[in-house]
Amino acid sequence: MNNPRYSGYQSGTAVSSAPALLGQVLGITGVGFLITALAAYIFRDVSSMVGTIAVFAGLAMIFVMRGVRRNPAVALLWFYAFTFVEGIGIAPIISHYTALAGSEVVVDAAATTGFGMLVLGGVAFTFSLDWRRFQGIAFGALLVLVLVGIASIFFHFINPGVYAWATLGIFTLLTLVDFSRIRAGGDGLTPVDLAVSIYLDGLNIFIALLELFGMRSRED
Repeated sequence: MNNPRYSGYQSGTAVSSAPALLGQVLGITGVGFLITALAAYIFRDVSSMVGTIAVFAGLAMIFVMRGVRRNPAVALLWFYAFTFVEGIGIAPIISHYTALAGSEVVVDAAATTGFGMLVLGGVAFTFSLDWRRFQGIAFGALLVLVLVGIASIFFHFINPGVYAWATLGIFTLLTLVDFSRIRAGGDGLTPVDLAVSIYLDGLNIFIALLELFGMRSRED
């Protein structure tokens, strides 16, 4: 069972109008996912221990990004370095599901994640509902999810499929919150700040879908 990647990355400096900001964030995030995919492929044979170390290294890099956020160029380089490390972190997970269910499950999860993120962005930008009003609920649910995941490592009391569905639901809501933040002009966050949030939303949705598609494949 995989605990959600570090979420709720926030800090602040004002940014530009919503359409321009959205383009910046999606561009940065898209490159980040390509780097993650490349790193996961290059390090596809690494052990779970190496993957775990990479996860903790990524967490440390988020704090570094907060420290250098006033320098956009440096922050962007750190973000791309972070996405590379995250690729190493998820490489053992991808290899596991590839061995269990074939490469198709990874392709399906990635394609569904990409399509789903576009749909969620469209929902947030098209309809008048401000999803930021639900951010307290979303972060509270995320905290519970993390605690349940940690406890389940030791006590194995929750079905992985149930946990994956919960992860998918919570990060769907967080994605809507983050796109609403972009629609509102950024809430004082920089494009890199917002890209980190969108990237982590997408990464957690991808991992949840890997679990669900992998389970479905094993049942067929």
